[in-house]
Amino acid sequence: MQIPVIKQLAETHTIDVLRAAEDAIINEQKPAIEIQGKDEGEQLTHVLAAIEILNDMEKGSIDFRTALRNYTQRVRNSIS
Repeated sequence: MQIPVIKQLAETHTIDVLRAAEDAIINEQKPAIEIQGKDEGEQLTHVLAAIEILNDMEKGSIDFRTALRNYTQRVRNSIS
């Protein structure tokens, strides 16, 4: 997981575009947008993270930094 990649995706694409990219990756197709990552799994992780952050921003009326911090905290908690 690369935070700069997630940030770039969340700042430059809509949820709908990111969901279409998610569907493409899941269906082993090439997404319409460029997604950095060493493999499809990492690319999917980046897309899912960006979607979750954008959803948090929309639902919670919070800024990007707060949504990103909340996301990374949830990831850290799930790992430990």
